[in-house]
Amino acid sequence: MAQKLKQSDDISIGDNLRKLRNEANMTQEQIVSQLQLRNFSISRSVYSQMESGTYNIRISELIALAEILHTDYNTIFKRLDYNK
Repeated sequence: MAQKLKQSDDISIGDNLRKLRNEANMTQEQIVSQLQLRNFSISRSVYSQMESGTYNIRISELIALAEILHTDYNTIFKRLDYNK
């Protein structure tokens, strides 16, 4: 059984993924393509749900996203400061 992470109100992985994707100048479609190359069966719609916080991300997907976005897990789980 694949392990999943449920996003909660205290830390939104989705907001961090969106921020990291934008900083990498990548589209959702480009992220999805990279995930598909790594044998994940995922659509842009599902990836959009990841960023909106309505999809429970699998650990294996999170590992792949960290590789694609050239980041570490601390950055993915970091609380965003919306006041900056």
